[in-house]
Amino acid sequence: MPVTTQGKERIMTNIVICGANGKMGHTVAACIAQRTDCKVIGGIDVYTKAYGDFPIVEQPNLLPEKPDVIIDYSNPASLAMLLEYGLVNNVALVLATTGYSEEQIAQIKKASEQIPIFFTFNMSLGINLLVELAKKAASILGDQFDIEIVEKHHNQKIDAPSGTAIMIANAINETRNQQYHYVYDRHARRMKREKNEIGMHAIRGGTIVGEHDVIFAGHDEVITLSHSAASKTVFAEGSVNAAVYLKGKAPGLYDMKELVKN
Repeated sequence: MPVTTQGKERIMTNIVICGANGKMGHTVAACIAQRTDCKVIGGIDVYTKAYGDFPIVEQPNLLPEKPDVIIDYSNPASLAMLLEYGLVNNVALVLATTGYSEEQIAQIKKASEQIPIFFTFNMSLGINLLVELAKKAASILGDQFDIEIVEKHHNQKIDAPSGTAIMIANAINETRNQQYHYVYDRHARRMKREKNEIGMHAIRGGTIVGEHDVIFAGHDEVITLSHSAASKTVFAEGSVNAAVYLKGKAPGLYDMKELVKN
């Protein structure tokens, strides 16, 4: 039912959270609870203990009510069932999980031909601004500067390098006509650094939410672009904004660029 706020009719977006009992799931639910343009009507998780006024089930086909959008903060293993449910029931998906394989990314792109899917490696507005700045720097600095990316996360993160680091590297590579290859482990390489490489470095420790540095190292000068997230809330808010944006959209693959434009 539409919600009226200060004379303006606001359309309600019904959301299901996949990974509802994880840390990000709780953070997303808390963000939604403070808004008037969306609400949580259900959750999906292997651990089904409820903590709000919505049911939590193990699989999407057990949901008592069809949502407008599913926000996924679970793990890549959930992708197949989410795509199947979305395609069968015409439900939009916000995929905020990282660690997808190339095959899974191809499946996401294929499914987006039939349903709207919001897919990005990072839901933070600041990170996506960092990507644009890195692209600009790479186009100006060209081959005169070596590029290294350092990402830091908490000690519970499984995938490395982070999806965000890969997103940054891919954006730079597209800007430079795919001239770079990525180097992940210099320990195994007894050789000088090549000009056409981007070094990728992962640090895991403590409770670091997420930090990314893009280093452009030239002759006698270094330029560093940095982003640091102080809490998981910035990612949760981004995914909720994406869900509200996605309601009613045509089939397609959406990301932060479309959200920022609107």
